Amino acid sequence: MKVDILASGSSGNCIAITSGEKTILIDAGIAKTKIEKRLLEVGIMPNNIEAIFITHAHGDHIKGLTLANKYNIPVYAGEGEWKSIIGVEDELVREIGIGGIFGCPGFIIIPFDVHHDSHSPKGYVIRTNDELKASQVSICLDTGHVDSTMLNTMKNSDVYIIESNHEPRMVEASNYPNSVKARIVSHIGHLSNQQTAEALTKLVRGNGEKIYLVHLSSHNNMAALAKMTTKRELLKTGYVEGEHYELEVV
Repeated sequence: MKVDILASGSSGNCIAITSGEKTILIDAGIAKTKIEKRLLEVGIMPNNIEAIFITHAHGDHIKGLTLANKYNIPVYAGEGEWKSIIGVEDELVREIGIGGIFGCPGFIIIPFDVHHDSHSPKGYVIRTNDELKASQVSICLDTGHVDSTMLNTMKNSDVYIIESNHEPRMVEASNYPNSVKARIVSHIGHLSNQQTAEALTKLVRGNGEKIYLVHLSSHNNMAALAKMTTKRELLKTGYVEGEHYELEVV
């Protein structure tokens, strides 16, 4: 599978996953015109999008969702998330209830519950349905912690796209209101660099996995710090970047 991270961070999130001639989007959190432009820049025609899967209905994940109406793209989101999503034509709405595996051309999509201050936020495991060239991508964005069920669902992936949002000491030193600071570091907020690194030590097996650290805070994190934290923890397990895995901060 081909991964194109079209946008990442508090200003907007959108990820394109392509298998053969088929593409799906995870989130549509930037303006519709920007999504179209960035798709074209990576060689994807917007009218070839098979489906959009939403992690949760915060603005930085759904801002450009009217793209679905223009290209008649079905939109999947947790049942509760539709309480906060407006503007998508009724015939394109797909609710994700408890459990379930979704198929669309070229893909098998397995949603899993995450922990964020939204109605029913999701992460996704995406598999190709070609048994001869099977591969798996796990996407875990906004979540305050990673539990054993999440780890079991994401394990054995070839690609991990995971939030590494903040450094707690930078949050504490920031000029954010105390209520916002508490939200960020809570169990339904965002992952710290250390939380992300520890989760990856339970997932990475040194088989050449590709890791993307995403959704970094522009105020409370630094790319070099996020990368160093993950590299340090994986080194404790004996895994070396470039030899056992690949790492990119977006």
